[in-house]
Amino acid sequence: MKPILTIAVLLSGATLATAAWSKDDPAAGAQLYATHCTACHGATRAGVPPTFPALTDVSKRLQPAQIKEKIRKGGGLMPPFAQLSEQEIDNLASYLAN
Repeated sequence: MKPILTIAVLLSGATLATAAWSKDDPAAGAQLYATHCTACHGATRAGVPPTFPALTDVSKRLQPAQIKEKIRKGGGLMPPFAQLSEQEIDNLASYLAN
């Protein structure tokens, strides 16, 4: 019985660690935004329409998957940010959604 209990505890810990790792972090997204996005979209996300669109209400215009795809692949004048990890893209999208 003891080995089974040990395995169950280890598996539940691994599951919790994975869940904690995959959580979006808007604060980390804000730092990524400051580094990669402010030059075009501005510190307040107001942009310079129509050249650089405002991102203040981007979650009203695009679904989360569309925001992530735009970050990943770019489009128009926006370059792709393929160097960002999936977690960083999730964090950035979470920040933009708030």
